[in-house]
Amino acid sequence: MLHDEIVEEIHKIREEYSRSFNHDLKAIFADLQKQQSESKREVVNLSSKDSLRKT
Repeated sequence: MLHDEIVEEIHKIREEYSRSFNHDLKAIFADLQKQQSESKREVVNLSSKDSLRKT
């Protein structure tokens, strides 16, 4: 298997992040929502399929 340092680094960061929340998905999700709400970046909502239809 190919050794990819970038992929390994991403896996390490993801594992550390998950471990910091005791692998609790609800806590991780809450943290991600908090980060998103505090971010100044525009968030695109793709939940409405109507917005994706071609007219």
